[in-house]
Amino acid sequence: MRRFKVILEWDAEEKVFTVTVPALQGCVTYGRTRDEALERAQEAITVTLEGLEATGQPVPKGDVEVTIAEVTI
Repeated sequence: MRRFKVILEWDAEEKVFTVTVPALQGCVTYGRTRDEALERAQEAITVTLEGLEATGQPVPKGDVEVTIAEVTI
């Protein structure tokens, strides 16, 4: 079993939760609810990993560190 951190953000304009997976560049999905978005994230991660393996690209050995910070401008 592998674990991946995801970033879940509310998109008020589209009215969906978007999910990005920092360890897997380009792995992005969305859902109308948090649960739907996270379920789709599991599917997107699986498909991304299978695609990397099928094309002989390197598969990340583990997750990446994610830091949430606030910047004031």
